[in-house]
Amino acid sequence: MLKTPTARQAHILEIVREKGFASIEHLAKHFDVTQQTIRRLVNALCDQGLLRRIHGGVGLPVQNQNLAYGSRQGLNADAKRRIAHATARFIPDGASIMIGLGTTPEYVAQALSRRQDLRVITNNLNVAAAFAQNPDVEISIAGGTLRPLDRDIVGEAAVRFFSGFRADYGIFGVGGVDQDGTLLDFHSDEVKARQAIVANSRTALLVADITKFGRNATVRGGHLDDCHHFFTDGPLPLAFQPITARYADRIHVTAPDLVAQ
Repeated sequence: MLKTPTARQAHILEIVREKGFASIEHLAKHFDVTQQTIRRLVNALCDQGLLRRIHGGVGLPVQNQNLAYGSRQGLNADAKRRIAHATARFIPDGASIMIGLGTTPEYVAQALSRRQDLRVITNNLNVAAAFAQNPDVEISIAGGTLRPLDRDIVGEAAVRFFSGFRADYGIFGVGGVDQDGTLLDFHSDEVKARQAIVANSRTALLVADITKFGRNATVRGGHLDDCHHFFTDGPLPLAFQPITARYADRIHVTAPDLVAQ
């Protein structure tokens, strides 16, 4: 069974995702622990497919599919929480919102869960559950075949579902963002569901922490041009400076101390 990474393991994952590789020696010095301790931590991550053993250290796995939902929920949790609070501040009471698959949209749902008079349209079971205890929220959820590991409904069923509505805001994540601004995911059905949200919402909001910029995923679909606003947790990597300049008026970088009000 996949386990949620510990705080230290999540930090290791962030380091490797930023650099592409980290040596055991470097990680041991960074955390001021023994190399044996680091090996135990990274071996557990490798066994779950989160990292890949490379001589002298660890690197990113060759990815043709996303991590299981439970493993992703704890990754970059503080960043996702800040993104969620910033996005929630952008959404007024009384709005209709489409919320897509992924853990960052789930964090947004949690940040919005006590708001009043919302209409929520989603294919994400965790999003629906976040709102379920609030009688002031009306929830519509896609029907179809559930993906148990991802806790969502995708494919043509999700496309038809979203196409039956016109929402004020569409909130969605991505598997990765390429340097030219192309949006990437791990399965064509995920792309179709995301693009249906974009097509059927008046304002499209991308929510993605900075580890998604430059992250490899195999299926192309959509572009940053399609996003009216995107919320992230820090400055984009240097390789994305042309993107930063081009979309300066759309990028919302959250403050480190941002908390829910």
